[in-house]
Amino acid sequence: MSAPGPGGRVPRRVTVLVNPASGGRTGEQIAAAAGRRVLSAGVEVDVVAGRNAKEARAKARACVEAGDDVLAVAGGDGMVHLALQEVAGTRTALAVLPAGTGNDFARVLGIPRGDPLAAAEALLGGVRRTIDLGRVTGPGGAEGPGHWFGTVMTSGFDSLVLERANRMRWPRGQARYRLAILAELGVLRPRPFVLELDGRREEVEATLIAVGNTTTYGGGMPICPHAVPDDGRLSVTVVPALSRAKLVRYFPLMQSGGHVERPDVRTFHTRGLTLETADMLATADGEPLARLPVRVEAVPGAVDVIVPASATGAGRDVGAGR
Repeated sequence: MSAPGPGGRVPRRVTVLVNPASGGRTGEQIAAAAGRRVLSAGVEVDVVAGRNAKEARAKARACVEAGDDVLAVAGGDGMVHLALQEVAGTRTALAVLPAGTGNDFARVLGIPRGDPLAAAEALLGGVRRTIDLGRVTGPGGAEGPGHWFGTVMTSGFDSLVLERANRMRWPRGQARYRLAILAELGVLRPRPFVLELDGRREEVEATLIAVGNTTTYGGGMPICPHAVPDDGRLSVTVVPALSRAKLVRYFPLMQSGGHVERPDVRTFHTRGLTLETADMLATADGEPLARLPVRVEAVPGAVDVIVPASATGAGRDVGAGR
């Protein structure tokens, strides 16, 4: 990664953006605790909440336009994804106060999870680092600035699960996703994907394709264990067409990253690719993005983040790289 800024340099102004729905009221509680700690350090702090995604993004944009040093997000990967759309390519750094279910971006940065005061201390005493982001656009990059993502973009089985879960009204929480997984297993069938990367065309039958700026998604599953967030490339994992029984047997391997050692799993590194199949959703950071085909590219040095001063060497993603 790029050289850190002055270790422990306290920012001048911080906006804490909270998603009240993260973890019940956990997001509000973490934002309040972190806000008090930051304020006690003599930092100007503003705690704001959006009633919906549109309003939260508008508040993130206002933070950037005001020239705040840091936008701290109290929420999960969905709120991080929202904030990235505004802070990418700006001088405002992103900090994370984990309050979600998966918290994969916080895991990448080495941010303490489940301890709001420790996360606030990481914000105050942390260092500023520059990492890459992924960007998703329409085919050929023709549809405007596109969508930024910090962790993993996927398409296939897991995006079908997310789409089904979002259509369900019952049950709530993780039970909904477990039920959606069972339902999708019942109708599992291979999908023909077309990959165009580094000047070559690949036609594959796949269960899912993951494109990682970082290693994990889904609460710590290392689907792209070879990904490094500051090497200017994306890591691509192609899980082959599998039967229901074989996919179930793959799940433990995917939890450990061992799936990439299987001879039928293919991995690539690329600066960009186009992904295409019929009637399929692309998701990134656990959020629905767009129907395929899409263009995905690595954008080097796209965002500054705040990481604990001790994070170098503590985690695979933060400690790796140039």
